[in-house]
Amino acid sequence: MSINLRKSTTSRVIWGVGIVLALLLIGLTSFVIHQKAHAQSGSGGHLITIHDRGEEKVLLSDAATIGDVLKGAGITLDSHDAVEPATSQKLIATEYQVNIYRARPVTVVDGSTRQKIVTAYQTAEQIAKDAGITLYAEDTTTLTRSDDILADGAGLELRITRAVPFTFTLYGSSSTVRTQAKTVGDMLKEKGITLGASDRTSLPLTAAITANTEVRVWREGKQTITVEEPIAFDTTQIKDADRDYGYKAIQTAGVNGTKNVTYEVEIQDGVEVNRTAIASLTTLAPSNQVVIIGAKLPTPTNPTENQALGHIMMLNAGYGEDQWSCLYTLWIHESGWRTTAGNQSSGAYGIPQSLPATKMAAYGSDYLTNAQTQISWGLDYIKGRYGSPCSAWDSWQIKGWY
Repeated sequence: MSINLRKSTTSRVIWGVGIVLALLLIGLTSFVIHQKAHAQSGSGGHLITIHDRGEEKVLLSDAATIGDVLKGAGITLDSHDAVEPATSQKLIATEYQVNIYRARPVTVVDGSTRQKIVTAYQTAEQIAKDAGITLYAEDTTTLTRSDDILADGAGLELRITRAVPFTFTLYGSSSTVRTQAKTVGDMLKEKGITLGASDRTSLPLTAAITANTEVRVWREGKQTITVEEPIAFDTTQIKDADRDYGYKAIQTAGVNGTKNVTYEVEIQDGVEVNRTAIASLTTLAPSNQVVIIGAKLPTPTNPTENQALGHIMMLNAGYGEDQWSCLYTLWIHESGWRTTAGNQSSGAYGIPQSLPATKMAAYGSDYLTNAQTQISWGLDYIKGRYGSPCSAWDSWQIKGWY
C-alpha cells in the first residue's frame, strides 16, 4: 500500500490555518460585543469605530470630543483631511462611527485651465467648490484616476465640460441660459420646448449654438399675456393745529399693492406691434400712507413777520411759489404789510386795504389788528376778483389800485 505523505501534510496545514482564522474571528466578535455591552452598561466610555484608509479600528474612549479620540488613538490628520462627524463633535451617545477621508491630489481641468488642489472631498461638486470653481446645472463633470502619474501624481482628475451660455428669449421673456446641445433644435429638445404651428424661431433649427448666440422663440399673431404690476399707494395728509407749520412726519408708511394685468399682444415677425390691456385683477390692495403736517401758523408782531405769514397762507391757499413775488409787491404798495395801515381819503384799511374795513369782520372780530384775519380776507378777495395774486398785481399796475 502506498501513502501520499505530502498531500496529507498539506491538508493538515490548511485545516490548522482555518481553525486559527475562526478563533481570531470569534475573538474579534467577542471583543466588539464586550465593548458595546461595556459602553451601554453605563460603566463609562463610548464605543468608537474608526474607518480610515479601508481599515477599521474599534476602541472604548472616555474622551470629550471626536478629535480627542483620534489624538488618543495616535491618528494624525492633515489640514486637508475631512472627518465625519467633525473633530469638534462632543461625545454624548454610547456609540459612534467615525469616517476619515484622507486628502489626495486632484487635478481640475476646466477648459484651458488646469489646476492642482489637495482635497478630501469625494464628489465632483464638492471638489469644484473647494477649488473655488462655480458649476452650473447644465455643466457636466467626470471624475477619474489620473492617467499621467508623472505630471499629476497618484491622484484623481476632475474634468469639467462647460455648457454654452447664450441669450434665449422665449415668448417675450429673455434670460441667459446654458446648454450642451450643438444646434437650436437639439437645445429646444433639451429644454423640453415643443413648437406649435404658429411658433417661429429667429434661427434655423439646424443652426449651431455658440457662446453669445441669441435665440428667440415667438408666436405669430394675437395672444394674451398676464404680468404682475404695482399699484402705487395714495398719501393722506392730516393737519395738526398743535404742530408748527413746516412739521411733517409719516404716521403710517404706505405699501404698494399688486395687480395682474392681462394684455392682448400682437406679434409680427417676432416684434410686438400692439399691446392692449383687456383685464386687471387686484391681488393685493395698496395701503395708504398717512402724513401728519403742522398747521399751526405763527403769530406775527411786525410787517416782516406778517410777510412770512402771508407767504405760508398763500401756499396753503393752493398758489405756487411763482405767485409770491406778485403778492409781496402788491401789498408792499398797498400797506407795507402793516395791519394798522389806513387810507385817510378812501377809508381802506389793513394789509390788503379792505374798503371799508368792516368787510373783514366776517373773518374775525379782531380784523383791525390780526394779520391772519386780514390776510385770509385778502386772499379770498384776490381769488374771487382776479383769480391769482399776479393777475391782481397786473391790474394794480394799470389802474393804481385793485
